[in-house]
Amino acid sequence: MSTFASQESATKISAGESISSESIAESGATASEDVAQYAMRLGDDALILSQRLGWWIARAPELEEDIALSNIALDLIGHARFLLTYAGTAWNKSEDDLAYFRPEEEFRSCRLVEQENGDFGQTIARQLIFSMYQYELYKALAESSDPTLAAIADKAVKEVEYHVDHASQWILRLGLGTEESRRRIAAGLEYMWPYVEELFTDDELIDRLDGVAVRPSSLEEAAMRGIRSVLAEAELEVPEVAQARLTSEVRDGSYSEHRGYILAEMQSLARQHPGATW
Repeated sequence: MSTFASQESATKISAGESISSESIAESGATASEDVAQYAMRLGDDALILSQRLGWWIARAPELEEDIALSNIALDLIGHARFLLTYAGTAWNKSEDDLAYFRPEEEFRSCRLVEQENGDFGQTIARQLIFSMYQYELYKALAESSDPTLAAIADKAVKEVEYHVDHASQWILRLGLGTEESRRRIAAGLEYMWPYVEELFTDDELIDRLDGVAVRPSSLEEAAMRGIRSVLAEAELEVPEVAQARLTSEVRDGSYSEHRGYILAEMQSLARQHPGATW
């Protein structure tokens, strides 16, 4: 099977066009197996992180932050819906099938998004790292030769630009704030830093999708430059910690100990009442 989406999709969805999970499903665009696996990776990242951020609703340090984090979580759910809908076209599955009825070993999320929220500083540290990576990813993916992926990225990058700004402003506020806030954001960065390298690691799937997927290693320079710039402005050091070892090939289903707990909460209602709507 070709590693490219069907040519029919090119006439139905294009970058800059209004896009939704419904329009993707109705477009006739059909992802190949490889494209579907790639879209699923990106969708899983967004879905798991949105679930993590949803925990902060009614727990954030101020009311405005409740709203900000919930809006970011909703953006990520939207990205996940687009990507999982497109991935599902390869297997005749819906976005809900892929979100709620896959076991944990079939998810392909990176370990960074699975890490515990911890305190607010730890969550913001994760947001800075992932949002900088995701912004560079979507900016590059908007030039994909796959028209559906390009259209998804073109819409998503505008939202992630706000995510980057939000995380950056909090890094500055915490890093330049009190001694305690500085200690907490520094500790959060150190906790999350071992999972940075995985974001920028290439593998065979990326090799097979030349021109379609974005090579993760190509994003590292720009993303890390952005992260280091924010940390320098906040007078924070880049953590000097060892990277978490990959147990096998990247994105092969290896996952942190946290994924099962996240999915147990996220999937419980759908599994108890399959097919229910409201």
